[in-house]
Amino acid sequence: MDAGELLLASGTSEFSANAILMGDRIDLRALGSQQRYAGGPLVLSVRGGGAAVLFRYGALCLFDVKPLEEDAFLRELQPRVQNPSSDRERETLQVRIDPDAKELMEGSCVLLKDASAERLQIVADVLCKSVVLARYEQIVSQTFDRIEPFAANLDTQGLSGKAASELLKHLGSTLLMEQQMVGRLQLDDTPELLWDHPTLERLFLRVRDEFELVERAKAVNRKLELISRTVQTALELLQTGRSHRVEWYIVGLICFEILLTLFEKLWGVTH
Repeated sequence: MDAGELLLASGTSEFSANAILMGDRIDLRALGSQQRYAGGPLVLSVRGGGAAVLFRYGALCLFDVKPLEEDAFLRELQPRVQNPSSDRERETLQVRIDPDAKELMEGSCVLLKDASAERLQIVADVLCKSVVLARYEQIVSQTFDRIEPFAANLDTQGLSGKAASELLKHLGSTLLMEQQMVGRLQLDDTPELLWDHPTLERLFLRVRDEFELVERAKAVNRKLELISRTVQTALELLQTGRSHRVEWYIVGLICFEILLTLFEKLWGVTH
């Protein structure tokens, strides 16, 4: 029995899809009885009804799962999550099944011809990428708030050693996030599932456009580049300031040595 049959067994024609960001990674190999469909992401039936689509980058999407069953499923999954999120990002979408409908988005509802596993995987792919992007958007916004005081004080107060250390941390976090954006989400690539089901590409593009995944990812990348340039500029100014101080120290030592030599000569003349 596939995920679609599970959902339609009770005659359900409309249900919710809930995407949740659990953490940095989900160990799918530890889940035991894996049911994979059409080479796509892992699909599991949920005890009590419904289905779950899981991605190794730390997100999952639950279809037609009631709150109590959801809590039980997430508790069971928790030990397999690396670096769990304390505040889980969520994205919700209504799914309506209509064999005669054109597959498209209607507000916060997506129309599907059926609840086959591959269609659920397509919807889950977009929703789960959306929750990961939402987390990156939050982190980028917080980083902007943190580096703003450093940028504002560059002209007046300069940078201390502690400030430089903080900026280096921000630079490292920015580079790590850029790597994760490319490695985890692969937003420029279409899901492998579409290789076997090319007729679903239009559905994928419509749902992806509704959640503005490409535009949001570009906006995050632009902000990451701006943060990186700001931090690098600040560190270069700090390094330049230190170089100037070293030069002044050298000039001071030379002047001191000249004065000392003159003093010794004057002392020798007078004595």
